[in-house]
Amino acid sequence: MEQLKSSPPNSSPLTPVGFLERAATVYADCPSIIYNSTTYTWAETYLRCLKMASSISSLGIRRGDVVSVVAPNIPAMYELHFAIPMAGAVLHTVNLRLDSRTISVVLHHAQSKLVFVDYQSESVVLEALSLFPANSERPLIVLIEDDGESRIPSSKSDMYGNYEELILNGDPNFHWVRPESEFDPLTLNYTSGTTSSPKGVVHSHRGTFIMALDSLIEWSVPKEPVYLWTLPMFHSNGWSYTWGMAASGGTNVCLRKFDAAAVYAAIRKYKVTHMCGAPVVLNMLTNVPGGKPLERPHGYGLTETGGVVVSCTWKKKWNKLPAEEKARIKARQGVRTPGMTEVDVIYPESGKSVKRDGKTLGEIVLRGSCIMLGYLKDPEANAKAMKNGWFYTGDVGVMHPDGYLEIKDRSKDVIISGGENLSSVEVESVLYTHPAVNEAAVVARPDEFWGETPCAFLSLKEGVKEKPTEKEVVAFCRSKLPHYMVPKTV
Repeated sequence: MEQLKSSPPNSSPLTPVGFLERAATVYADCPSIIYNSTTYTWAETYLRCLKMASSISSLGIRRGDVVSVVAPNIPAMYELHFAIPMAGAVLHTVNLRLDSRTISVVLHHAQSKLVFVDYQSESVVLEALSLFPANSERPLIVLIEDDGESRIPSSKSDMYGNYEELILNGDPNFHWVRPESEFDPLTLNYTSGTTSSPKGVVHSHRGTFIMALDSLIEWSVPKEPVYLWTLPMFHSNGWSYTWGMAASGGTNVCLRKFDAAAVYAAIRKYKVTHMCGAPVVLNMLTNVPGGKPLERPHGYGLTETGGVVVSCTWKKKWNKLPAEEKARIKARQGVRTPGMTEVDVIYPESGKSVKRDGKTLGEIVLRGSCIMLGYLKDPEANAKAMKNGWFYTGDVGVMHPDGYLEIKDRSKDVIISGGENLSSVEVESVLYTHPAVNEAAVVARPDEFWGETPCAFLSLKEGVKEKPTEKEVVAFCRSKLPHYMVPKTV
């Protein structure tokens, strides 16, 4: 046995980019992308990505160079998740909500060589480039137009060309660039965290390959699903479902902009089977007139994990429980997904596991192949987050006796009142049970006597006839929470 080791036939680098190549064979004539009146098949998508990769390479982009994308959930955004790494480059998707100053910071820090820009973001990106330090190299710009509309760039000298022109001129026989190692970087995503400037999170081909397949397994995604893109692809690369849909031969239904009514219309029109979204998205869907209930399994992940690595896996025996008890269980984040190695809650000082009593607070730590390679050019942050064989999330949680994890707060957001640590998330969860509350946020407010006290910010549901007073909200919380956790101001 000792003589049997890895060799070229059994150690080919894992990469999710290969999912597209397979999809072009297995699902060649099946729809890959639907966007307004445009539909592509998997064979067409593979060819478009191959030709785009060829054109990217012809622009002088080499292995390991960073190529950025500033675009919403449109076909080009999906295609570039494959075309950029097929050219050997690192994919960097930019949050559309960022201002020009922040975009300038991340593009410069990433040393981006090429930026694909949706026409609606053209002006903000050009503004960002104008803020680059003097004498620093600026990336080339490629404009992504929409629906065949022709637009004149704001500054032709800053534009290399047009997205569709690059595909048209690409080589259909291009041999895409495979990773030399499965630990080669695949993606770069920036996260601001809660206390610092943006940090560049780098993920490997291997980690993303595992994350994509893990998501399909844990969330019971079958072959040829119909996936609606309500989750921004720029957000952790759509939790790796960008590549997962190619692995399963799914249909990607793209929406340029989230609109609750449009989501329900798309679900009906295309017979959507799956979608992802943050709680705020699901909340908007819940409040749409005429909407119908949807199944909503949930989980926990971070930009640093590339997707969801803990899920509230439901047990059939829980179906017999009273509604309130089911809601309590459902509020937990759950257990590790099949692709995750280990999840624990520890005392940060000692590194020892906390009691599994559902009460003792500790920091959530993770270990598994989908954990990031690290933060780009930030050894101090890497040393703080990656130590003792764990990734320290900065999230505070408890572990229940049955092994299910429950998040209580970000470590920076824990409110210390009169020496007691209290979870803003726990207070928010109670506020959400108030019949008039649509959204809730709880923060620490300085207090001369207690040090800090909870302060609640609320938005109310549409159509609420009687607006609750501050005293009524406080009384509601007092009936459900220990006195020290009750908001003092609303």
